[in-house]
Amino acid sequence: MKTTGDQQLVKRINRSVLLRLLRQRGGLSRAQLASESGLTKSTVSLLVRELIEEGWITETSLAPAQGLGRPSTPLQLDGSRRAMLGVEIGVESLRVVGVSLTGEVLWSAEEPLADRAPGAVCGQVAALVVRAHGELAARPVLVSGMGIGVPGAFDEATGTIRFAPNLGWRDVAFQPLMARALAEAGCPSVAMHVQNEADTAALSEYEFAGGEATDSLIFVTCGVGVGAGIVLNDRLFTGLQGMAGEIGHSILQIDGPACSCGRKGCAETFLGARALERQAEPARGGVYLGVVLQNLWTTFNPGALVVGGPSCERYPGILRVARETLEGYAASAGMAAPRVRSARYGLLASAVGAAALVLHHELRPMHAPAVTAPPDESEDRQGEAAPQFLH
Repeated sequence: MKTTGDQQLVKRINRSVLLRLLRQRGGLSRAQLASESGLTKSTVSLLVRELIEEGWITETSLAPAQGLGRPSTPLQLDGSRRAMLGVEIGVESLRVVGVSLTGEVLWSAEEPLADRAPGAVCGQVAALVVRAHGELAARPVLVSGMGIGVPGAFDEATGTIRFAPNLGWRDVAFQPLMARALAEAGCPSVAMHVQNEADTAALSEYEFAGGEATDSLIFVTCGVGVGAGIVLNDRLFTGLQGMAGEIGHSILQIDGPACSCGRKGCAETFLGARALERQAEPARGGVYLGVVLQNLWTTFNPGALVVGGPSCERYPGILRVARETLEGYAASAGMAAPRVRSARYGLLASAVGAAALVLHHELRPMHAPAVTAPPDESEDRQGEAAPQFLH
């Protein structure tokens, strides 16, 4: 029997219940937390004390008593003592952010990608992460963990980037390679999570929306690549081997223009940044974005559609044209088009969402972590498929 392990898991689950309640409804007292969670008052009192000591939550000013009795002490997430690091590996640049538990961007940096070889990229990321740790330590805040968003299909089970055509990567054992680079750079040891950059962008909208998070939610990101991050039933929907949401490689035209993935007629050949740069009127790319949104809407019927990415920032007219296109399709079917909104974090959406990966896993302790190969087995395996780990 794994009694100790079981008890630790139960404790983590109970902590996550309290944290999620306070994220949704800040200002609850200990008694209210006990009532809402179904936990005993003594358990809540013990866990609250630990969470305060660790910098997850804080007490605010006393609330007036309801009737007889002592005033209650409201509790809320502490946005001042803990932070999470988020990294976005783009096709042309790197972004790193430090984000508070409440979604405030405390620090950010960006630099051009110097070399697209996997080892070189990991080394450059590690150097930026070391710098970020130093900046946040000076505040001072405690770094709870780090998330990384990558421009390709990431297989959580093996820690492998299966396919990132815009970087020229296939079957790169990324997670162990990144872990080694961080260790060699002298980076402080923290939990590391990796996911596709469109998925992390979706988390920036979902995890930092307070009590207004919409489930389900789809975030479409438009840059050199085009992708969709999908949140369904309080989880990222990543599919088998992380391939869900690769809408840039859905076919919009049979025998259309050649794509970097080897197919023809992919959405990326009409809507990707390189395709838009060749158009006399880039905003007309919004027609294709509207088609993509229409297909996502009729497939998933999400509660929220969010659009962001470099192309939307560079060509603001794209989103307007996309909305008009989507509304036209909806009207033809006698339906009201769903609302499509812009990313609240702008160009930082994927990096902020990568930081949100840390919180996402902390609040869902039953979610299985990714498996990482030992560092000494990870050397230069970008051409070799990572092994499957059986449980």
